[in-house]
Amino acid sequence: MTLTVNTAAALALGDDALVLSHRLGEWAGHAPVLEEEVALANIALDLLGQARVLLSMAGDEDELAYLREERAFRNLQLVEQPNGDFAHTIARQLYFSTYQRLLYAHLASGDGEFAPLAAKAVKEVAYHQDHAEQWTLRLGDGTDESRARMNVAVQALWRFTGEMFQPLDGVDIDWDTMQTAWLESVGDVLRRATLTVPEGPRTGAWTAGAGRQGLHTESFGRMLAEMQHLHRSHPGASW
Repeated sequence: MTLTVNTAAALALGDDALVLSHRLGEWAGHAPVLEEEVALANIALDLLGQARVLLSMAGDEDELAYLREERAFRNLQLVEQPNGDFAHTIARQLYFSTYQRLLYAHLASGDGEFAPLAAKAVKEVAYHQDHAEQWTLRLGDGTDESRARMNVAVQALWRFTGEMFQPLDGVDIDWDTMQTAWLESVGDVLRRATLTVPEGPRTGAWTAGAGRQGLHTESFGRMLAEMQHLHRSHPGASW
């Protein structure tokens, strides 16, 4: 399939939202408290709504979600990382929602193809970011155990964040400026949470992934098989 520039961007951003939505959906029945069961489900539904709009810009949303092979997905490696414990999920949410809010705020301010979606989605993502920030503060400045788990999660997922600031065809933004804003925002939250801020890109600690090029981590294939199982088992079925 030959992609136009904007279609390629819609596919990448749609895949981000779709994959993270599925990961958050995996918490159903497993969240630490009932309130979080509802909160994570609502965030997952917000992301699924974004994914539907974006994938529809690139083609048939169902075919793109359920019939593509692993190498055809263009999501960031960050969003496909397993949930791990609750601290890992929150660190992943903090990193991604901060990035997504900065990105959508920029897209909403323009008059491009993604502006209408971004204008609506940035309001949703503001909640996603606030939810992640509040839990980061609660866990980081909580018990010794919660702080230790949060520190492990923050450090473990940091290496996947560099990929967010690689230029994306079809999205006109100053990626260096966005990276600086992201570092300031995330760094401020981690410091207030009494957590150790990981070393930045100038030290070589940021090892960007290649999800945008269709290269994914080992866990992604298993996640995709689960996500696509029902559709592939009953091709052409309607419900």
